[in-house]
Amino acid sequence: MKTIFNSRIILSLVAVIAIGLVTLSSCKKDDDNANNDTPKSIAATASADPQFSILVQALTKAGLVSTLSNSGAYTVFAPTNDAFTSLFSKLGISGLDQLSADALRPILLYHVLGSKAISSGLTSGYVSTLSPAVGGRFVSLKIDVAGEVKLNNTSKVTKADIMASNGVIHVIDQVLLPPTVADLAAGNSSFTTLVSALSGAGLVPALSDPAGTFTVFAPTNDAFAALPSLPADLKPILLYHVLGSTVYSNEVTTGYAKTLSTYMTYPMDVYINTTSGVKINNSASVVLADVVGTNGVIHVIDKVLLPPTVVGIAVNNPAFSTLVSAVVKAGLAETLNGSGPFTVFAPTNEAFSALFNTLGVSGLDALTAEQLTPILLYHVVSGNNVSSSLMSGKIPTLQGTDISVTVGKGVVLNGNTNVILADVQGSNGVVHAIDKVLLPSGK
Repeated sequence: MKTIFNSRIILSLVAVIAIGLVTLSSCKKDDDNANNDTPKSIAATASADPQFSILVQALTKAGLVSTLSNSGAYTVFAPTNDAFTSLFSKLGISGLDQLSADALRPILLYHVLGSKAISSGLTSGYVSTLSPAVGGRFVSLKIDVAGEVKLNNTSKVTKADIMASNGVIHVIDQVLLPPTVADLAAGNSSFTTLVSALSGAGLVPALSDPAGTFTVFAPTNDAFAALPSLPADLKPILLYHVLGSTVYSNEVTTGYAKTLSTYMTYPMDVYINTTSGVKINNSASVVLADVVGTNGVIHVIDKVLLPPTVVGIAVNNPAFSTLVSAVVKAGLAETLNGSGPFTVFAPTNEAFSALFNTLGVSGLDALTAEQLTPILLYHVVSGNNVSSSLMSGKIPTLQGTDISVTVGKGVVLNGNTNVILADVQGSNGVVHAIDKVLLPSGK
């Protein structure tokens, strides 16, 4: 009886031990699975995948492995080995050995966003990458999600949402190169007319200059379509949309800016008004700002800008609205829209208000066209006389009598009228704003 009892105890102990061993084994497997399921960093995930071996070598050479190994939230558009091989062929090189770390770093950072964006969260539009640009900004990337996800209208996402501990990887089939402003335009189907015009005018190489610092006000296809016709020579019009320095939206202020389009070697001006949004020449609105390239920035506009005459300069600036009304009433708009060149000393609205007070009249309604014509022509001089070419002395006006010019710290007309803004250049002359209305002798 005692033997049977002992046998039962032994069997029970064996059973408990067996169950314990099974349980321990099961727990170990669960732990192993848990460890296997824990996401690795983006760098580690790429290192573990043979299709990214060239990418990993490039990241290592550029000193970026630690960045993508650290905690954070990144999105990496990861080119495959085939994508890199295709790039090497395009560049006419054999491999990474012929690219320096400094050359690789901006290219690789152009594939990285500073936040985690899974495929379902991607939307069509521009995003900032981590690739540096002028003025502490970052180069823009164009994403299109219609049908399939495409980047800059060239590279496709072939596999999405490879999760990592510090972000997400989307596999792409081409290496992305940080774009110039010319490349940005070429990568957006809304700019096909602009790109065609730039190509026809021979301006693509200039806007592709890596040493450039441009601001491009880029009209959309719809903006070009709204024009009744396109001039035969588009080059001066296209250059009128380009500034020679990079100006981001937070740096834009109301006033004039010099473009790369010239009249008699002098850069023509655009008038920018920031009172309500950003309007250019009182007509075109900026509908999308700060599309950043390696050599400048694009601001998208909804109308094509045409270089203005001296009349157009006045029309585009609300500070000259009274002058414009006076020119129209006197029937001088056609004359001043002519071939020129003209120099116009343009009184501001405040200058006209002071004149009306002096004359004891309420406004232009109290003056006839016959009275206005000689006054207005007294503000116009033949030639494109920029401020640097003005000298003290007398200059004849289209009215027939002379203006006395004194050049010192500034420019003074007839001893009491100041040039308060000089050298607003148009397509048929130059405008200088003045603070008083000039009256010819006897008027």
